[in-house]
Amino acid sequence: MAGSSVIVMGVCACGKSTIGEQLAQKLGRKFIDGDDLHPRANIQKMASGQPLNDDDRKPWLERIRDASYSLESKNEHGIIVCSALKKKYRDQIREGNENVTFLFLDGSKDLIMERMRQRQGHFMKENMVNSQFETLERPDAEPQTIVVGIDCSIEEIVDNAAKQLVAQQEAVL
Repeated sequence: MAGSSVIVMGVCACGKSTIGEQLAQKLGRKFIDGDDLHPRANIQKMASGQPLNDDDRKPWLERIRDASYSLESKNEHGIIVCSALKKKYRDQIREGNENVTFLFLDGSKDLIMERMRQRQGHFMKENMVNSQFETLERPDAEPQTIVVGIDCSIEEIVDNAAKQLVAQQEAVL
């Protein structure tokens, strides 16, 4: 089987990095935090409390797409964290990549707001939650997409995601 990538996606504070890292460990895959792939200008803009626009996101999404392509071309398997809130963002990541699955971490606005209040040391600000939910185009009906609810423990989320990913891979074989 060729290499593959799973893009762990969702709004801020849904647990993308935590879930992605633990899922990568559980499945024995590489882990790439998409936040580390943001250009400097994007980090500075978000740190000042401004949401990114589509032009800001283009070079970042190219880096995510290239990371996915690199995994695929080297016959490696990885987990990449990227908010990927709009369908066109996900389509840009899919472009030229055959084995990309999106794992949508799905949670209510109330749950996300509560998690934001508990976070420290992250460049996303609480007032940006509304912008994230306004931007989100749910991927429920898109191919190669798995939706996992986040209203349970991290361990349960990781286990549920792993089971669905393994089942999806078995269905393809």
